[in-house]
Amino acid sequence: MINPMMNRICLSVVLILGIAGTAQLRADVRTDQRVKFQLGGAIGKLVNMFGGKGARDGVTSVVAVKGDRKATMSDSSGQIIDLAEEKVYDLDIKKKTYKVTTFAELRRRMEEARRDAEASAKREQARAEPSRPAEKDPNAKEVEVDFDIKNTGAAKSINGFDTRQTVVTITVREKGKTLEQAGGLVMTSDMWLAPNAPSTKDLQDFDLRYAQKLYGPMVAGASEQDMAMAMAMYPQIKPALDKMRAEGGKVEGTAILTTVTMEAVKPAGQVAEEQKASGGSSPRRGLGGMLGGIAKKAVTKDEPAKATATILTTTVEMLKLTRDVDTAAVALPAGFREEK
Repeated sequence: MINPMMNRICLSVVLILGIAGTAQLRADVRTDQRVKFQLGGAIGKLVNMFGGKGARDGVTSVVAVKGDRKATMSDSSGQIIDLAEEKVYDLDIKKKTYKVTTFAELRRRMEEARRDAEASAKREQARAEPSRPAEKDPNAKEVEVDFDIKNTGAAKSINGFDTRQTVVTITVREKGKTLEQAGGLVMTSDMWLAPNAPSTKDLQDFDLRYAQKLYGPMVAGASEQDMAMAMAMYPQIKPALDKMRAEGGKVEGTAILTTVTMEAVKPAGQVAEEQKASGGSSPRRGLGGMLGGIAKKAVTKDEPAKATATILTTTVEMLKLTRDVDTAAVALPAGFREEK
């Protein structure tokens, strides 16, 4: 089953993954793909607990893009996004029903989620550190973003495609300071690229158009409640995504298998203080430095002090790729009725 929560979160991650693609003439695209998404910390445990088998093992689906429509279908559920109509159709394959949500309604939910996440972060910080003066808004801090691309030389065959490994690392840190001094965020994309596979650029372009049209250019890449929470916890996600989109053209080939990992990094001084204060165990404290106060929820009371904490990990595997897409692939299936 296509988990709606995973769908919303994965939109932003697809924008990360959509950096590779050979320069070809515009063409529709259809792919069978498997997506596995995991949030780190306590939030991730809850998603795995309540998200079902798909959250634990990944979701396999058929994704087709033709013109202004994109369809994502599995055995039990599906979703059709229509950019021209500004509507999203969520399908229940077994019941043969669908629900319609307008972009306007999704924007409203996104704004509510953003406000709730920010308020929750402020309450958490005030409750955990009542005697500490309020810190400057992490979004207001100037940051620098480092981009590194490495072709490892490793090669392997994946799903019939001959691929080579490329690793892209993006580091977000406070301006004028090293990651060790001030902490920050590291996003690593481990990609296996096929130079001669059909391009997935149309799929990537559609997701970018959807994000821009739905949320606006200032928050392109964010999803609803889930990514609003992540953005409130880790403001550095946005500059990392922006850097990936800006520099992604340097990666050549179609990504057949991609694993993206986002990690929050504590300043070395804070890690040493926590280890000293707790005798090797970390008290329930935030990730410090540039990170949001709500991140405290991802650290358990008896957990050893660590320099890094995983925010999220996602893997996208292309099982099949083709440019042959007919109109029926992105249309509502016959016999389905709308559920009000």
